[in-house]
Amino acid sequence: MTTLFIADLHLDDARPGITTLFEQYLGSDEARGANAFYILGDLVEAWIGDDDDAQLPARIAAATKGLRDAGVPVYFMVGNRDFLLGEAFAERAGMTLLEDGTVHEIEGVPTLLMHGDVLCTDDVEYQAVRKQVRTDAWKQQILSMPLAARRAFAAQARSDSKSRTGRIDETIMDVNQGAVEDAMRHARVTRLVHGHTHRPAVHEFTLGGAPAQRIVLGDWYDHGSVLRIEPASVELRGLKLP
Repeated sequence: MTTLFIADLHLDDARPGITTLFEQYLGSDEARGANAFYILGDLVEAWIGDDDDAQLPARIAAATKGLRDAGVPVYFMVGNRDFLLGEAFAERAGMTLLEDGTVHEIEGVPTLLMHGDVLCTDDVEYQAVRKQVRTDAWKQQILSMPLAARRAFAAQARSDSKSRTGRIDETIMDVNQGAVEDAMRHARVTRLVHGHTHRPAVHEFTLGGAPAQRIVLGDWYDHGSVLRIEPASVELRGLKLP
């Protein structure tokens, strides 16, 4: 059997080809023949609430529910762009929500699943903002705003994020190896799968004297990126735009 993972699609109306690729892939024989399908955050460029009446959320829900209805469990973990996504949309989309830091047995191996941003501990400014916006009070304040105001707020937040990314050392925004090892020790696993950093790779290292593995998912800006895990193999591969 095969288990599939994706993350960091950042779906947005400005890049319609990526949305089409997402829909096509979830309807493919590969996806519909999988044991399970995981989306580890940042599915969209900005999520403004489960009540968003735009076309994009409806297309996403149709694609994920279609996969679930084909018999493939679809699991979703929020990222830093879509942490406002809740149970209402997950139910409509046929997805099961996962807490960041969930451990699932993936093709026989206990595996720690994370979006990945909490591992970027060297970025102190980001971690402080993350802590603030994940409070129930902050989320309720945003979700109480009219949709138009939330769209404007999200657009400004994206602009600020791009500006900050351009002036920050890239190494600061990557994961901290100590944080990685601490998370894996706490979860009692030797394999971790995460996204967020947009640096797809399979990192092999030693943890407590045992072989360990950190798999980083790729983003979907210029092409798609999928992780295939089978009982005897791990493969990161790209998907071409339609």
